[in-house]
Amino acid sequence: MIFDVSQITGLTSDSRKVKEGFLFVAISGAKLDGRNYIQNAIKNGAKFIAVQKGSEQQDIGLTNWIEVENPHQFLSMTAVAFYKNQPSNIVAVTGTNGKTSTVNFARMIWNLLGIKSASLGTLGLIAEGFDGYAGMTTPDPVTLFSTLDLISKNEFTHLAMEASSHGLEQYRVEGVRVKAAGFTNFTRDHLDYHITMENYFQAKLRLFTEILQDEGVAVLNADIPEFEKISEVCRSRNINVISYGFIKNADISIIDQQAVSNGQDLKLNLFGKIYKVHLNLVGSFQAMNVLCAVGLVLAEQRFSADDVIAVLPKLDSVLGRLQPVPNIQNDIGIYVDFAHTPDGLETILKALRSHTKNRLICIFGCGGDRDRGKRAVMGEISSRLADITIVTDDNPRSEDPQFIRSEIMAGTKNAIEIDGRRNAIRHAVKLLNAGDVLVVAGKGHEQGQIFATHTEPFDDLTEIQTALQNILL
Repeated sequence: MIFDVSQITGLTSDSRKVKEGFLFVAISGAKLDGRNYIQNAIKNGAKFIAVQKGSEQQDIGLTNWIEVENPHQFLSMTAVAFYKNQPSNIVAVTGTNGKTSTVNFARMIWNLLGIKSASLGTLGLIAEGFDGYAGMTTPDPVTLFSTLDLISKNEFTHLAMEASSHGLEQYRVEGVRVKAAGFTNFTRDHLDYHITMENYFQAKLRLFTEILQDEGVAVLNADIPEFEKISEVCRSRNINVISYGFIKNADISIIDQQAVSNGQDLKLNLFGKIYKVHLNLVGSFQAMNVLCAVGLVLAEQRFSADDVIAVLPKLDSVLGRLQPVPNIQNDIGIYVDFAHTPDGLETILKALRSHTKNRLICIFGCGGDRDRGKRAVMGEISSRLADITIVTDDNPRSEDPQFIRSEIMAGTKNAIEIDGRRNAIRHAVKLLNAGDVLVVAGKGHEQGQIFATHTEPFDDLTEIQTALQNILL
């Protein structure tokens, strides 16, 4: 339905945020039903209440009652109308792993090319002069569109944003004017929510079937089995496809790759022209994320391949994504990474092996109240690819940490189980010898550890640095 936003002073789906003259949209989520908070919204000054069609009407006095077919979609489209402004060039990235790195690499490339740009996603809003929300890959529609409006008014013309499967399925990005969309990869994750891999894939596919503009560009990983399916969808909409990967006939392809002490040297083919470039980044997956970002930047046809290639050696590592701990002595490497899926963990361990002269040590855990099926799988992966595996705690949430660890340990061989993430990090640092590499996986940039009743401040990087200060290497 069409709603006249001139009638309201604001909108939200959180009754606690309602102010005088607001529209309150009662959304039913996995854990909470917004209809249970209608009276609280009215008490706080709601002028309109929007609910799912067929909902039982409550005593709302003079407040206006609206029934809609899809409250999620209604909230997004109303937010689009209320917060009118968006950056002129928005690109969005979906996929199981690599979204955060890709959007941040795109932002870095734009900035290096002199464009006022921002990125939005798991790391929050990253834009010069702004500190944004953090903690959700794709924020709620009100936060999202108010942010787009704000940065647009502050003359940020380019934005790279993450599009999660949850955000796509729940219509949070409905109405974002996406000109180019990237797909990084597709592996197991979020099955506690999507139940099946097909449901998970279809949620991500919405970025290309519904969100990406008709005249847009799709930047797709040509190395994954899903490439043809996504390409077919794009062709049916006359959307131009830029392919990237190790596959030889990709538009942007890696011809040769050499690991070096400070990163990697690449030989690339960009639309038939050969380039040599150095990246200060570790691992093939980092190179793939950079290639996706390159495709998204080139999709605008504002810059040449020569322009973009020239700035790639200046790219920095992304916070919590194979982020090196600085100033390590004795030829030891320590990294912090967000890898929390089987594919993510396998990818970083394989990437670090070529940079490991002695032993590869991996610390990880699994989050509580999430897909239990991946726990033993991740245990097997670490046992197979790392020389030493230390199983510890991630974000236990409402589950017993010991139970989570036991499910991981069931898939391991000769792994060390340590109660408490801080204890695990200290133990690993004590084990380090010259030539060793340690990766602490699972939390990356996160600044807290989530338990059933509270969240404790916790930062992997800080804990590692503290342990190093207390232990002479």
